[in-house]
Amino acid sequence: MRSETRSGAGVALDLVGLSKNYGKNGVVKSVDLSVKPGEFVTLLGPSGSGKTTTLSMIAGFTPATSGEILLGGESISSHPPHRRNIGVVFQNYALFPHMTAAENIAFPLKRRKMTRTQIRDRVKQALDLVHLHEFGDRYPKQLSGGQQQRVALARAVVFDPPILLMDEPLGALDKKLRDSLQGEIRRIHRELGVTIMLVTHDQEEALTLSDRIAVFNEGRIEQCATGETLYQRPATRFVANFLGESNIFTGPVDVVGNEAVVTIGDSRLRVEVDSPVGQSASVLLRPESCNVRAADGQIASDGCGLPGVVADLVYLGSTRRLEIDVPGHGRITVREPAENGERLRRGDNVAVTWSFGAATFLPEEQSASQEKASAPALI
Repeated sequence: MRSETRSGAGVALDLVGLSKNYGKNGVVKSVDLSVKPGEFVTLLGPSGSGKTTTLSMIAGFTPATSGEILLGGESISSHPPHRRNIGVVFQNYALFPHMTAAENIAFPLKRRKMTRTQIRDRVKQALDLVHLHEFGDRYPKQLSGGQQQRVALARAVVFDPPILLMDEPLGALDKKLRDSLQGEIRRIHRELGVTIMLVTHDQEEALTLSDRIAVFNEGRIEQCATGETLYQRPATRFVANFLGESNIFTGPVDVVGNEAVVTIGDSRLRVEVDSPVGQSASVLLRPESCNVRAADGQIASDGCGLPGVVADLVYLGSTRRLEIDVPGHGRITVREPAENGERLRRGDNVAVTWSFGAATFLPEEQSASQEKASAPALI
């Protein structure tokens, strides 16, 4: 391990048709994913979606049913965990309680039979890296949760692994400490240049840390892209619903030139067209793209607004969240700056408006075979 900034220290990771079955139950289903050297990729999804099992197969703790795991172009699928040279950080820290912080960090170096001088120097560098240089002689029970996680991180990188796997590493910490450690993880990633794969169900954490995010659903990757792309141009309804809040309208479509008109109840929405659209389609509108104003139920017929009735209002400090009942559709959510909003009450008639271009089409849902053929994970 080196304390100076490095670039290109990580290696590429490729998952090719990776699957895991328990009996007839497929937990991970033919996952394809390519991670570039030094990239930070997060596996994001609900509980039971296959993300932790995928990480465990990469680490070697869980044998794959089929597929290949390539590290730097070399297959490691048949290697036991200790031969994969992969750093792992667990949610529960997994520190040895009878060892000091320094001894915990030194453990993987002793297993690699390094000299005492090498171990001393590397442990010092690792403690400095995680800002715990004064805590090396303390035992885990004498450290806070955040300090224990820093020790676990130092132990995982002290032997210079080309790739670091992190399984919900901040899940047991409170929000303020979690936010602080996210910044530390970003700094360490920049300094070491190591390839990192993180598992989390925390959307904000994934967006804060990642170069790309792979969204898991029922054992498959629905989409892998930057956080901005996932949020603004989700490939499926699941991604749109899972990442952030979403309003989705579905109705018959008429296409005229580069615009389409979607009929929602008695209203017609104008949407920009940049790909083929079927006779019926779904439209995504994010809550923060909308504005709400008092109205008599009638709004301008420009295709960028809907009439509604306020069902609920929630003050959230800098923003407020409004639930609006829209005729012919149901309930939608609007999130807007609290100081800019009108003084509305439950039951008020309102107009929900947005700028042209804020509403986007969701691609039609694909079958499993089509998803595999389109290989969204290799974006």
